[in-house]
Amino acid sequence: MNKSELLWYKQPAENWDQALPVGSGRIGGMIFGRVNDELIQLNEDSIWSGGFRYRNNSKAYDNLEKMRTLIREGKTKEAEDLCGDAFYGTNENQRHYQPLGDLHIWQSTGDVTDYKRTLDLSTAVSTVEFTSDGVNYKREVFISYPDNVMAVYFTASEKGKINFVSVIDGKDDNYDKNEAYDENTLLFTMSDGIPYAAVVSVSSEGGTAKTDANRIKVENADSALLVLACQTSYRTGDYENLAKCQAKKALRTGAEKLKERHIADYKKLYDRCDFKLNDNSGGNSEKPTDERLKLVREGGKDNKLVEMYFNFSRYLMIAGSREGTLPLNLQGIWNKDMWPAWGGKYTININTEMNYWGAEIQNLPECHTALFDHIERMRENGRVTAREMYRCKGAVCHHNTDIWGDTAPQDKWLPGTLWSMGLAWLCLHIYEHYLFTGDKDFLAEKYDTLKEAAEFFVDYLIEDDKGRLITSPSVSPENTYITKDGAYGTICQGPSMDSQILNCLFKAVYESADILGIDKDFADKVREMRSRLPEPEIGQYGQIMEWAEDYDEAEPGHRHISQLFALYPADIISKHNTPVLADAAVATLNRRLSHGGGHTGWSRAWIINMWARLYNGEKVGENVRALLSNSTNPNMFDMHPPFQIDGNFGGGAGIAEAVLQSHSGEISFIPAVPSEWSEGSVKGIIARGGFEISFDWQDGKVKNAVIISKCGNPCTIYGNANVKCGGADVAVNNADGQTSFATEKGAAYEICFM
Repeated sequence: MNKSELLWYKQPAENWDQALPVGSGRIGGMIFGRVNDELIQLNEDSIWSGGFRYRNNSKAYDNLEKMRTLIREGKTKEAEDLCGDAFYGTNENQRHYQPLGDLHIWQSTGDVTDYKRTLDLSTAVSTVEFTSDGVNYKREVFISYPDNVMAVYFTASEKGKINFVSVIDGKDDNYDKNEAYDENTLLFTMSDGIPYAAVVSVSSEGGTAKTDANRIKVENADSALLVLACQTSYRTGDYENLAKCQAKKALRTGAEKLKERHIADYKKLYDRCDFKLNDNSGGNSEKPTDERLKLVREGGKDNKLVEMYFNFSRYLMIAGSREGTLPLNLQGIWNKDMWPAWGGKYTININTEMNYWGAEIQNLPECHTALFDHIERMRENGRVTAREMYRCKGAVCHHNTDIWGDTAPQDKWLPGTLWSMGLAWLCLHIYEHYLFTGDKDFLAEKYDTLKEAAEFFVDYLIEDDKGRLITSPSVSPENTYITKDGAYGTICQGPSMDSQILNCLFKAVYESADILGIDKDFADKVREMRSRLPEPEIGQYGQIMEWAEDYDEAEPGHRHISQLFALYPADIISKHNTPVLADAAVATLNRRLSHGGGHTGWSRAWIINMWARLYNGEKVGENVRALLSNSTNPNMFDMHPPFQIDGNFGGGAGIAEAVLQSHSGEISFIPAVPSEWSEGSVKGIIARGGFEISFDWQDGKVKNAVIISKCGNPCTIYGNANVKCGGADVAVNNADGQTSFATEKGAAYEICFM
C-alpha cells in the first residue's frame, strides 16, 4: 500500500473531525469506526430545508441612483443605511443544507485488540478491522456511484460470528416514518423541507438477517451486507419506490460485485493522475495519520503527507462531485448539523469557486460538470434578479446561492451581501474548462451563459470621474476600509476585484465568440468596454490596492485577499509579463501575513496558489506546512474553523500549481517547487491547451518529460528544449527562453531540456 494513499488510525473517531468521509457525489457518509456502537453520519446532496423563495427586493431599482450618488459623495453611513432598506433580500436567508440522519450499528463482540481504521484513497473503501476472542473481524464501507448505494460489508475469520443490530435515526429525532418495510428492509422517510426516503436492506451468508420493528437484526452469520439507498423529491416524484428498488437490486448484486463495480468506476478517475515526492520524514510516514499531523505541527517534515493531501483532494472531488449531482457546497456533501455553519450553502465570493480550482489540472473534468449544471439552474433566477432589482439585461447573482439557484442578496451583512459578481466569477469556470479541454461543442453550448453574465454588466457599469467603467454599489468581499476621516465603511464603488473579474469575463466572452465565429457585435462591445476597466494600482504600502481609493483596512490580516484575484486564479498579474505588479503582489501578501493572514484553511490554500504564481517555492513549502499544521483536522479535512472543505481543494490545486503552470500561454515545469521537494514525479497532470503531462524531477531539474497532445494545439513550454515524437526530432522554435512546436492530436512528445 502506498503510504500517501492510506489514512489510518489506531483508535475509533471520538468526534466528527476524526471520522472518515466516503461518498458518491450524491450520497455521503462519515464513518466513526466504533467497534460495538458504530455510527455512520449520512448525507444526500439534495436534502435541503425547503423550496424556492422569491426574495428580490423590489425597492432596489428606485433607489439605485440615490445609492450611487451617496457613494460618490462619500456618504458611506447613509449608503449603508439605504442598503438595509432597499437592497437586502426580502427574506434574509436562502435555503440551507441538512443531514439525512444517522446509521447506528451495534455489533456484539468481546474485548478488542489489533484495532485499525483506514480509508484507502486508491479504492475509496474505508475499513475497520479488529480481533476479539481470537476472531478477526472486518467492516468495509463504500458508496457506489454506479449502483447508487452505500454498502457496509461484514466478514470474520470464523463462520457464524457476525452478530449486530442496526437502526437509522433522524437528526434531532427528525423523521416521519421509521419502520420495517418487509422482512429484511427498513423504510425511513421525511416530509419537512425537501421530502426524501432512505431504505436500509440486509442479507447474510449463514445465520439469520431480518427486521424487527424499526431494527435490522443479524445473528450468527458468516458474512453480511447492509445497503442504504436514498432518493428525494428534488429529483423524482417516486422517490420512495426508487430507493426501495435500488436497495433491493444492490442486495441481489452482492457485496463482492458491488465492491468490484465501485472500485472500477472510481479508479477510472483516480488513476489518471499520480504525484510523488521524496520521503523526508525519517520513517514517520509509516505512522498513523493523526500522529503524522501532530509531528508536523511540532516542526517535523513529511513530504508523503503533502502527497496524501494532494491525493485526498482528488479523492474528495470524486467522492463529492460527479456527473448528475449537485456541486460541492461549503461542506462538500458532508454535514452533521440541521443548521450548519453558514447554512452549508454555495458561497460564491470565493469558496465554491475554490472547490473546483483543481478539477481541470488534476485531470477530473467530469467532476466539474456538476458546477456547470448548477450555473444553468441559476440563469433563469439571475435574469429575474437582474431585471427586478436593477433593470438590467442578462443575469446576476450575489455572494451566495442555494440548491434552487437563488440569486437574490443573502444575509443582512454589509461586508458581504451587496456584491453582484457571483455569477460572473462562476462563469469563468466555463471558459477554464474549454481552455483545458479544447471542447468547442461545450463552449458553443455554454456561450449564451457566458454572454448573459456579461450582458448584466454592460448595463450595470457606470463611469467614474476618470472615465473608467466601474461597478456601483459593491463591496470588496467581507472586508472593511477606513477613510481618511477615520470612518469605517464597506459599501463602495469600483473595488479592485470587481474590475479584475470583469476583465476576465469580458475577455472570455469575446475570445469565445471569436473561436466560434459568432456574435461579432457583442464581442466588439465587451472588448471595447474591457479596455475601459480600471487596471490594478499600487498603493501607499507598495501593495495592490483593494479599493478604488487607497484606504487603510480595518483588519490588515483579513482572510480575503480579493485584490490579488488578478494573480490567482486570474493571470492579469504575472512574474514574467507584469513584474512591477508582481512585486506589489509580494508586498500585499507579506503585509497580510505579517498581520496574521492565512488564519483560515481556505485563505491559507489561496496563499499557496499565489506564492506558486510568484514562483516562490520556499513560500509554497512554508505555507503548505502551515496548512497541515494549523488548518487540518485529524481526518485530513480542512478547518476554517469549523470544517469547511474549500481549503482541501484549494490546497490540492496549490500543490499542482507549484509543479506545473500554464496560464500565461506557455507551460512551466516545477515553477514553484520548494527545495525540500528535492525529488518527485507527476503523471497525468493537465495544462491549458489540452496537454496531458508526465515528468520526473531531481534537484530542480526536470527529467523524462512527456507531453500528450489531446487537441492537436501548438505547444509552448518555458525553457529551451529538444523535442522528439516517436523517436524522431520535432521542429522547434527556441526564442525568448521558450520552446514552441506544432503537435498532432493523440501524439506523445518527449521533452529534453537543454
